[in-house]
Amino acid sequence: MTTASSPIESVLVENRVFPAPAEFAAKARISGMEQYQALCAEAERDYEGFWARLARENVVWSKPFTEVLDSSNPPFFRWFADGELNASANCLDKHMGTAVEHKTAIIFEADGGEVTKVSYRELLDRVSQFANALKAQGVQKGDRVLIYMPMTIEGVVAMQACARLGATHSVVFGGFSAKAVQERIVDVGAVAVITSNYQMRGGKELPLKAIVDDALALGGCEGVRHVFVYERTATACAMVQGRDKTFGEILAGQSTDCAPVAVGAEHPLFILYTSGSTGKPKGVQHCTGGYVLWAKQTMEWTFDVRPEDVFWCTADIGWITGHTYVAYGPLAAGATQIVFEGVPTFPHAGRFWQMIERHGCSIFYTAPTAIRSLIKAADSDQAVHPSNWNLSSLRLLGSVGEPINPEAWMWYYKNVGGERCPIVDTFWQTENGGHVISPMPGATPLVPGSCTLPLPGIKAAIVDETGHELPDGAGGLLVISKPWPSMIRNIWGDPERFKKSYFPAELGGQIYLAGDGAVRSEDRGYFRITGRIDDVLNVSGHRMGTMEIESALVAKTDLVAEAAVVGRPDDLTGEAICAFVVLKRGRPSGEEARQIAKELRDWVAKEIGPIAKPKDIRFGDNLPKTRSGKIMRRLLRSIAKGEAITQDTSTLENPAILDQLAQAN
Repeated sequence: MTTASSPIESVLVENRVFPAPAEFAAKARISGMEQYQALCAEAERDYEGFWARLARENVVWSKPFTEVLDSSNPPFFRWFADGELNASANCLDKHMGTAVEHKTAIIFEADGGEVTKVSYRELLDRVSQFANALKAQGVQKGDRVLIYMPMTIEGVVAMQACARLGATHSVVFGGFSAKAVQERIVDVGAVAVITSNYQMRGGKELPLKAIVDDALALGGCEGVRHVFVYERTATACAMVQGRDKTFGEILAGQSTDCAPVAVGAEHPLFILYTSGSTGKPKGVQHCTGGYVLWAKQTMEWTFDVRPEDVFWCTADIGWITGHTYVAYGPLAAGATQIVFEGVPTFPHAGRFWQMIERHGCSIFYTAPTAIRSLIKAADSDQAVHPSNWNLSSLRLLGSVGEPINPEAWMWYYKNVGGERCPIVDTFWQTENGGHVISPMPGATPLVPGSCTLPLPGIKAAIVDETGHELPDGAGGLLVISKPWPSMIRNIWGDPERFKKSYFPAELGGQIYLAGDGAVRSEDRGYFRITGRIDDVLNVSGHRMGTMEIESALVAKTDLVAEAAVVGRPDDLTGEAICAFVVLKRGRPSGEEARQIAKELRDWVAKEIGPIAKPKDIRFGDNLPKTRSGKIMRRLLRSIAKGEAITQDTSTLENPAILDQLAQAN
């Protein structure tokens, strides 16, 4: 465990406080801090009983559980283990015969602006038909299916159909490269891939099926028996005889009636890959029962979702936010939701505000990166300022993916929410399954830039490197001291890495280490996240390991001898990637340096994906190293930020290199 990237740093004191609006609080499920505190007290009195009550209230069980928490083999905790359920049935079947059956489930707006609506009944029919098609092609309970799809109704259908059969899905973000897809296919042992011929983004057709073909050609993917292709556009793509089939081919003649397969509560619902600091992506394994419980419960607690709401989470299904708050949570809650294929700046940077007005969106959940980019756009062009659209339908705003800086929070609050909408600044991770620290909008007074307080039942704390709890005002390591139902169950195929990454021996082996630093305010005990404690970067809410990017750079074997990657603060993306590179030739300068930097950025985009392209690339004759050969990354972080070097450099073998690396190309 390392704290090299300084989770303990000075935090600006934020004195602005915004109480829950009286009108909102009066109608909220959790109204006032007394109700919040009562839930926390219930969990404190009877932890297992608290979670058992929530599981019975929120989940439809085909076989009720009798066991609650099995902690006999920590940190491999098990919840509701003898119970059985189906995740898709908890999102769709349970609504049949109720007022929700014919309610709109999804309002889909395509990149070009075309709108399609499907009801819960229609969505169940489509999911059942697709599940039957998968079953007819040999996909069964326990199989792993990789999904590489655009943001469409079909993407949600594919995920739900896998869950219906008890097949474990692994969704890969549609911006990742062939190599990233291949690595995940191999690691998860996929038997099939569900993809699309193209995706539409910003008015352009971008290939997906061709990337899958390239991935499968890289080898190690012999277990993939089928590739199912959704024809998103009319443009043809190459098809391999016998292996590849279109959705139209496999759906032909299939019934819209498919009984959901009951699985144990601990059955893996999905495996979602997230970056780690050691290079190889980690397959975060989530179970069915605890995950479904928390997806639905947080829709009610954090978003206070109501039958009349139109909910919009802008995240892609390739990320955990798109899993919990697009594919599962809104459907489990019976909500109407917007699914958006495009980007917030096409055809203009007022697209989000236009869509909120058009669809009467009442709950809007997006990332600080998107907010910052739209602030910048509105500042330079008043025609795309939110004030040009009627946003009166909004009643709640949310932020996700990274800490939101206070001034962006204030802009969001004033210009989008009209100073009447609470903002839920949600802290959680791929590994958490759902929100763990977040305001309850009808109860929690809001402080810009703070995720405020843990949700009831989440035992969050801030500790030092030995696991001792720190007083309010002292920064340290963010941990969760008790297991909770939606937590990560394992790293797929690597239990030792799971223990080392999340339950380190230094903290006793049973306390979950979030990997983030945090500090609690002395006045309210509110949490504020201060940064990663390992070498994982958070760029636009996407987590990437520095080692992955370094490995990609060094894989350019004809050019690169050595590389080190760090993050630096960035107004737009939250954190920007800065790479320090030593070439196999002399250190370039001027136009040559700019050309090589472009070549390396393009190379990283090909190896990992465009999101991983370094914003800054600097060249040196060497990297700053100790006499034992260890790269001094703390010095590189200072250089990347443009700071003067004030740290101790007595162990540095080559001090002159610092001046060299400080020079921008």
